[in-house]
Amino acid sequence: MARQDYLFTSESVSEGHPDKVCDRISDEIVDLFFKEAQKAGMDTAHVRVACETLATTNYVCIAGEVRTSLDEKKLKSKARSAARKAIRKIGYEQDGFHWKKAKIDVRLHAQSADIAVGVDAAGNKDEGAGDQGIMFGYACRETPELMPAPIYYAHKILENLTQARKAGTGNCGKLGPDAKSQVTIRYEDGKPVEVTQIVLSTQHVDASLTSKQVRAIVEPIIRETLPESWVTKKTEWHVNPTGKFVIGGPDGDAGLTGRKIIVDTYGGAAPHGGGAFSGKDPTKVDRSAAYAARYLAKNVVAAKLADRCTIQLSYAIGVAKPLSIYVDLHGTGKVDEAKLEKVLGEVMDLTPRGIRTHLNLNRPIYARTSAYGHFGRKPTRDGGFSWERTDLAGALKEAVR
Repeated sequence: MARQDYLFTSESVSEGHPDKVCDRISDEIVDLFFKEAQKAGMDTAHVRVACETLATTNYVCIAGEVRTSLDEKKLKSKARSAARKAIRKIGYEQDGFHWKKAKIDVRLHAQSADIAVGVDAAGNKDEGAGDQGIMFGYACRETPELMPAPIYYAHKILENLTQARKAGTGNCGKLGPDAKSQVTIRYEDGKPVEVTQIVLSTQHVDASLTSKQVRAIVEPIIRETLPESWVTKKTEWHVNPTGKFVIGGPDGDAGLTGRKIIVDTYGGAAPHGGGAFSGKDPTKVDRSAAYAARYLAKNVVAAKLADRCTIQLSYAIGVAKPLSIYVDLHGTGKVDEAKLEKVLGEVMDLTPRGIRTHLNLNRPIYARTSAYGHFGRKPTRDGGFSWERTDLAGALKEAVR
């Protein structure tokens, strides 16, 4: 039987964290090529992007493989422009990392023909998966968004602080873009009831600020973010525990795409297949099948078939159908797991083409996913976060009768 009384911790990082700067730029490139395909009248299903970004002191390198309607000169120019706009929106205008001054090196080239032949449809062959791999989806009843509470609130603290910084709320204009949070929650009878530890390290542009002064700036926003009864006199606060944090972002620490995969998903509360999301078009099942697995798990919980649900999908490169579907309801299920495994493949087409069509993924919706989690977000009218919808709950209920 699973433990019912315990502590669990998850961390998040802000959009100004060096790795998240790189995730953002890589996803801006994905969006760029979808937008350019739309302008050129190209079928967006044919867009291919596998983009990695490295950032350090006033330098950004964008590398990878693409299929686009742009010629090489325009490709490089538009990629540089997209990167600069992203850095500016995040808020970097510092000596060591500045949206206008940073050198941006673009090393994007055509997608490998060996990969293309496995992924593209041809004759009687449907589109295959862009790679082999395993992907996981998870949902639980700890928050209205059906996410684990520690990662959900770690994200929300940073998201709310970022909004306050950009709006200049209170003294938040003295803060910088780079920040990290960590939340430890005490569970009682399997339910989150109390925050025992709060960790917040945030860059500040005013070098004179002490840790105590930074806490005075951020504490009201953190308290507003967390459920009121969860923060008690026993809650321990660690705000800028090392003291000074002025040099931040890629100037303080080099960043790379895809280094925050646990932050991107469930904060360690559920398994992760190992593949990163950012910089990849949705033919890459690392991304699209992880979205599909979350979508299915969330709908299982929304349909009240279980209080917790983990789903694993597996794929082989060039093969359309998933090799396996695994369901774990963690002893909370109201339906047989083996039956549910069969049903999931019936209510949704889990081929790469089927996932992209069902969730409408062939569009420029990815830059917004690069910070504060890919899951537990609100679906938007333009199709963003479509995998967070619960519109499959009714079909699941009917299918398992």
